[in-house]
Formats: sequence, structure tokens, C-alpha cells
Amino acid sequence: MKKVQRKPGETLKQLNRGELITIGFLAVLLVYPFLVSNYLIDAGFFFGIYALLGLSLNIVLGEVGLFDLGHAGFFAIGAYATAILNTRFGIPTLVLIPVSAIIAGLFAYIVTSPIIHLRGDYLCIVTIGMGEIIRLALINNPFELTGGPNGVFGIDFPSLGFLKINTSLKQYFLVWIIVLLCIAGLRRLQASRIGRAWNFIREDEIAAKASGVDVRAYKLLAFVLGASLAGVAGNLYAGKLMVVSPESFTFWESCLMFCIVLIGGMGSIPGVLIGAAAISLVPEIFRPFAMYRMLSFGLVMILMMMFRPGGIWPRKRGGVDATTLLAKFGRRHD
Repeated sequence: MKKVQRKPGETLKQLNRGELITIGFLAVLLVYPFLVSNYLIDAGFFFGIYALLGLSLNIVLGEVGLFDLGHAGFFAIGAYATAILNTRFGIPTLVLIPVSAIIAGLFAYIVTSPIIHLRGDYLCIVTIGMGEIIRLALINNPFELTGGPNGVFGIDFPSLGFLKINTSLKQYFLVWIIVLLCIAGLRRLQASRIGRAWNFIREDEIAAKASGVDVRAYKLLAFVLGASLAGVAGNLYAGKLMVVSPESFTFWESCLMFCIVLIGGMGSIPGVLIGAAAISLVPEIFRPFAMYRMLSFGLVMILMMMFRPGGIWPRKRGGVDATTLLAKFGRRHD
């Protein structure tokens, strides 16, 4: 068999634009913390937190099209679960990462089961109330667990035996390793039968239900998975700050998560990363103008809705309609 000789650079040309951007993004993530100060490393850490929160809300809002403006409540559940179990029982925060995800997901299942049938503005209003109820409950210190307005102090750094993640550099890599693992899982999920069902529901819920799709079950699954990822973000947040308090989980935080998905592009994973950067890094660059933060966010949202309603990096869904989605949903995913 005749060997095919490749010219130098030919392999690079075969990579598509998305793969090149991915490689570039990973290279920047790897090199960035070695070139900047600890303050900017911490900024990169919180960029990762907001990316994780954006990805979690993107499952609910971007994939299924459900309006959730109480997502900070699930973020709080994960953070407080970590704080309480670590300070009272000494369980390492690294061990509590899956525990926080499970607790937040279970809580989401319990509170969203009665309201999952609501649509549009009605669901949005109920989720706002849900997020505020969680925040007020934390302030009222139920069972003397949450510390009231002062919160919970003395949370340990992430550690497991000899592995101690107690520096800004280590915490930066921890959060981004988890973000990248979540991105890999979500990309697989988008191409799966579940992802096609979510998009079918998003495009035409009535047609999906009439075609035999269990709409309620798939909606609940989206909420549970989204809440679980938010719980993981809460765990990492608590381990970084070593303190959690109700003022960190206000309605404004839910609005920021909503803006991340809308600015980046609903259903788009690269868009979520861009939106998270816009929310977390841009304010750091323009910190001297912090007093105009609310005004700038409002202006950006207005301009986005006018000139780029699909977001900065909208997801390419191939212009599929409900019929095409139904056909794809019926196939087994290899």
C-alpha cells in the first residue's frame, strides 16, 4: 500500500475552526496563572465559578427553554451543604463535591415537582419566589444550622489526605478542571437522546407531548442536573472563601446567571463561557467605573436584544423544526 505523505502544516489545516479555538482556549487557561498576580488568578477562579453557574442554568434555560430566575437558590444549597457538613462533622470539602451536587439536585426535584407544569412568565415568577424563600430561610437560621445573617465561618480549604488545595493557583486549576469535565459531559448530553428530547420540548412542547415524549420527566431532569452543577459551584465557592452568608445568594446573582446565558447565546457552551467572561472579568477591567455597573449591564442587555438577540455566540441548531427533532428523537444514539 502506498504511503500518503503529508505536507508540513497539513494536519493543522484539517482542524476546523472550533477545534482551533478550543486548543487556543485550553492553552490560555494553562499559561494564564503563571503570567499574572494572585489577584488576577483569583479573578480567573471566579470566572470559572460563573462559567459553571452559566453552564448549569444553560441546561434549564438554553436547552429546554424554561425561565429560571431563582437559580442562586441552588447555588446557596450547595454552598451551605458544604459549609455545614465541613464545619460540624469535619468532612473534607473535596469529598463533599458530589454530596453538594446530590443535595442541590434532590432539593430541586422536591421544589420543582409541583411547579414544573407552569410555563413562561408564570414559571419565572415562581422561581423568583423560590430563590427568595431560600435566602430568607438562611437568614432565619433554621435549626441553628445556617448562622443567620452572619452565615457559616471556618470552612476548610479543599483537601483530601496529603492533597491540600490551599493556594490561589491550585484552586484555579481545580475549578477549571471541573468546568472542563462538565463541558465534556454536556457536549455528550447535547448529542444524546436526552438532548434531542430537550430541544424538541423547547421548539414545540405540545407536539413533543403528543408524540410520546415524557415532557414532565425531561423538564425535571433538566432542573435536577442544572441544580446539581450549581451545587458543585457552591461547594467550590465555599472552599475558596471559607465563609458563606445569605448576602452572596441574592436575586441579583440569579440575574447575573440569566445574563450569562442570554449574552453568550442560549444553548451554546462557548457562548456561556463568553457570557461568564463578560460578567466576571470585564467588571474587573473597568473597576474604576464600578458605580455604573448596573447601568452598563442594562445598556448591554438592551443592545444585545436589539442587534444580537441570539447572543454573541448562538448555538447552531441547523434550523431544525419539530418534525426533524421528532425523527432524530426516535433514533437510538450510537
